[in-house]
Amino acid sequence: MKTTKIIVLTGALVALAGCATSEGPWRVVRKPVAAAPAGCADFQSSVYFEQDSADLSPEARMLLANARTQARGCVVKSVRVVGLADAVGTSEANLALSKRRAETVSTALAKHGFGKVEIDQAAVGDAGAVAASGAAAPLRRRADILFDLENK
Repeated sequence: MKTTKIIVLTGALVALAGCATSEGPWRVVRKPVAAAPAGCADFQSSVYFEQDSADLSPEARMLLANARTQARGCVVKSVRVVGLADAVGTSEANLALSKRRAETVSTALAKHGFGKVEIDQAAVGDAGAVAASGAAAPLRRRADILFDLENK
């Protein structure tokens, strides 16, 4: 009885060994999966600033460089930069600050490879920076960038 079990187990192991491959028990697809061609989809990025500042941080510069990489191989039809500000300070000062933020980002975009693209600038100041509940929105210390792309 013991000999029979050993022979059966040995036979099963030999049979399984014949099926084994170097890739393991999983089936390996030999043909590469066809990937869809990369499309040129519009995208948006946001550059954040410190309070009362229009200076770009190292992270913001990296984001702008990455935007150029993301737009590579596409026709950039237009770029729109919208400067925003939080509700700290007067509305006039916040509007001026949001204009400076839009200008700073537009200038940096031109240096990061978007120089031949028409860049539309807008500034909204602190409009919308206070919620209906009265809470201020500090995340409005930014400039939003909208990239309009199409395939070549």
